Amino acid sequence: MHEDVLTNQPIVRYEQGALIQTTDHYVTEFPLTIMVNGSEFATVICSPNHLEELVLGFLASEGAILKSTDLKSIQIDDSKGFAHVHLNKELGERFEYSTKRTIASCCGKSRAFYFQNDMAVAKTSLSDITLTPTQVLNMMTRLQSASKVFKQTGGLHNAAISDGETFFEHRQDIGRHNALDKLYGYCIQRHIPVRNKVLIFSGRISSEILIKAAKIGVGMILSKSAPTTLAITLAQDLNITAVGFIRDGNFNVYSHPERIKAVDANET
Repeated sequence: MHEDVLTNQPIVRYEQGALIQTTDHYVTEFPLTIMVNGSEFATVICSPNHLEELVLGFLASEGAILKSTDLKSIQIDDSKGFAHVHLNKELGERFEYSTKRTIASCCGKSRAFYFQNDMAVAKTSLSDITLTPTQVLNMMTRLQSASKVFKQTGGLHNAAISDGETFFEHRQDIGRHNALDKLYGYCIQRHIPVRNKVLIFSGRISSEILIKAAKIGVGMILSKSAPTTLAITLAQDLNITAVGFIRDGNFNVYSHPERIKAVDANET
């Protein structure tokens, strides 16, 4: 499988009053066209690693796959940029409009057409997970420590899923939604329950990211950045705890603070 997340290219750099020839790291953009039952479903602009996880997570979050038995096979042809998916069912009329879409790696309006279907697939969280402040801070520290490529390039979104204790899995991608889809796909492949898990994210918590968390089914999302007003409203409605500005030993809880335990005597 294609794993070249980084490429090195020659550049001219201005440094200390002089122009010098050197090289720099670039993140790789890779268009992956997802074919479902022989028809084009979407083209996702992504980082070219963990592609099967990405496809699984994307289709599951869109509602194209509702249970593991819906999936017959996935074949990744990274030399041509295709993922061939065969399901044990038809997609149905709801997805007719979805064919031949391009899902850009950027954020914002490129995904606006999702909104009606998003609310149909997003789930109100039933999670009963609770975390201590120390666990919240430790998970963000661990995410930042795992983000080696980001430190080299500054060009990737980083995300992880964890239970706050022993389980922690990290993914990165040029697209923030893609990073979350890869984590979701990882859990689907390994039949890992997501209900009592936490998403840790490097970027701001927008409404789109909050809806993605609701589609995955987690009860909490943590970020070093701020949420948007719509994200907070959705988090309240969908019973998701949104925690932001996790920096320098501090953080803000914007919704459902009951999942954050008070500091106990051992942490003071």
